[in-house]
Parts: sequence; structure tokens; C-alpha cells
Amino acid sequence: MPSFAADSPVTPAAEAPRSVTLKDVARVAGLSPITVSRALSTPDIVRSETVARVRAAVELTGYIPNLLAGGLASKRSRLVAAIVPQLSNAMFAETVQGLGDQLAAHGYQLLLSLSEYSPQRESELVAAILSRKPDGIVLTGINHAPETRKRLLSASVPVVETWDLTPTPLDMLVGFSHFRIGETIARYLLGKGYRRFGLVWADDERAAVRRQGFESVLAEQGMAPPPACEEPLPTTLELGRRGLATLLGSGQTFDAIVCSSDALAQGVLTEARVRGLSVPGDLAVMGFGDLDFAAHTAPSISSIHIDKRAIGRQAADALLARIAGRPLATPIFDVGFTLVSRESA
Repeated sequence: MPSFAADSPVTPAAEAPRSVTLKDVARVAGLSPITVSRALSTPDIVRSETVARVRAAVELTGYIPNLLAGGLASKRSRLVAAIVPQLSNAMFAETVQGLGDQLAAHGYQLLLSLSEYSPQRESELVAAILSRKPDGIVLTGINHAPETRKRLLSASVPVVETWDLTPTPLDMLVGFSHFRIGETIARYLLGKGYRRFGLVWADDERAAVRRQGFESVLAEQGMAPPPACEEPLPTTLELGRRGLATLLGSGQTFDAIVCSSDALAQGVLTEARVRGLSVPGDLAVMGFGDLDFAAHTAPSISSIHIDKRAIGRQAADALLARIAGRPLATPIFDVGFTLVSRESA
């Protein structure tokens, strides 16, 4: 054991750094702590010049607000959580962008989680998110595990479901009818004279509803459900190529291939070109989603346009109204869709 002389100098331990407080921000901003608190928790009711001074002081001091602290007037977290299946799909990415932009404009932060199309994963994420006391939750789709529904219904947190339509949402809903989209595609292609259909389709519950709508119109015409090649999620160009190869390998003949996504449709175009098939001369191709590339492929892809950012913006507006206690004209918002006719069909 080391020994020390009685008169050895003792170096005091370094003091732990002190956290920046709300009072520090108030002092730098030249405002009262209560004004700073209001500017952080409810910026909508504070003059924009004052909010700008507070934000500048926050940036200068490095202050991190504790939005759950009792000192803030609203007692809100200023946090909204969203769960989407994936971000590699541009459709969901644009919705998230619209949601985040609209929330940020009103002083809210977005917490994003990915369910990877798994109901069990979504259930686990909802449980974790609720423990963080968000001011609202945005979900993708209307089908959830029983435990997820139970948690959300008992949590008293505003919830917006998106990308689907039902008369009985959990709380609020922003979406469109997949069934009507399927019907619209079928009527459009039948009107163009196509009769020998093949489907390259994702194993997805919302895509399955579009397929039901498509096949219901064929049934009205006395036509049997068309051959289908189902591919796993997420959809890719590679899977589209594989899907068309599988259908053509069955020995059946087709004059139109309907795809559950633009990515699959792009793959079908590629495989058709490799096989020397003309689109739409030998084979028409229909997609879904109207992604950015759909208008610029050769030939360009006929598709279904959804205002993806509008879904996010409307979801944010619904949440903000509910959080503020403002009445909604309706809890269900149908953003609709448009069939975009291009060269491929």
C-alpha cells in the first residue's frame, strides 16, 4: 500500500461540469425563465422574434430542454412517434418527410421507427414508444396485433393510421381505398382491350386488397382470377424480372402484366426488353405508386399516383388539432388517388 507524507499536497478532484439550465438560457436571451419556458413548450403562442431569441440562446449555450419537466408550462413531450414498414421504399419516405416538415413547423420532433412489415415488431415498438410519453403516434396501415390495439386504446394518446381506409379507425385515419384502386386498374385495362392478365405481386396485406378489387371487376365480366407470381417484401427491380420470367415460364400467354409496385413494374420492363418483347406492343405493364422514375423509364410506366407527402402533412395536422383540443370535421381523411396513363399501358 502506498504511503503519503502528512504534508503532501492534496489536489482537489475536478468539479463535475454543471448542466446548462433554463435560467442560463434566460440570462443569455435577456428574458425571464417563464418566457423561455413558453417559447420552448408552446412556440405557437409566443412572438416569433422572442422564439428566435430563445433558440439562438439555446444554440449558444448548448441547452437541452427537458420537455417532461414540471417547469415547462405545457407538460408535453413535443414528441410524435411514427412507425413505417421501411424507408427504402420512396412512398413511405415521402410521407415521413411531409409529416416531419409539418410537425417541425409547429415545434414538434419526430421519432421514427421501422416495423419491417412485422406485426410483432410493431407491437414491441408501440410498447417502447408509449413508455416515452409521446404526444401522438402515427402508424402505417389499419391491421395491428391485438395487443397493439389494446395498448393504444388504453393509452389515451392521439393516434393516426395512414395508407389505408376503414370506417372504424383506432382514432384518426389518413389514407385511400386500395380496393377501389384495384377496381380502377381493372376497368382501365379492360377498356384498353386487354384480356390476358398476369400479376407480379408483393406478399403485402394492402397489395392483397388491391388484388381483390382487381379480381372483383374481372369476375363481373365472367373472367377467372389471373395467374399470379407472389414476391416477398420489399419489392425490387430484381423481383420484378423474376416475376415476369416465372409467369412466362408457365407456358401461358399474356397481353398485360399488372404489378403491385413501380419497382416490380420496372423489373418487368427490363425482363421484357431482355426477352425481345415490346411494351406495350407485345405486353402492357401497369405499376403502382407513381415513383419519381416511373415517368422517365423507356417506355414510361402507367401507374397510380398517391400524394404521399400530403398523407404525412394531413396526419400531422390531425394530430396537432387533437393535441390542441381543436375539433376535427371528420376523423377520416381520404386523400384519393389518380391513375396516370403513360406509354407502358
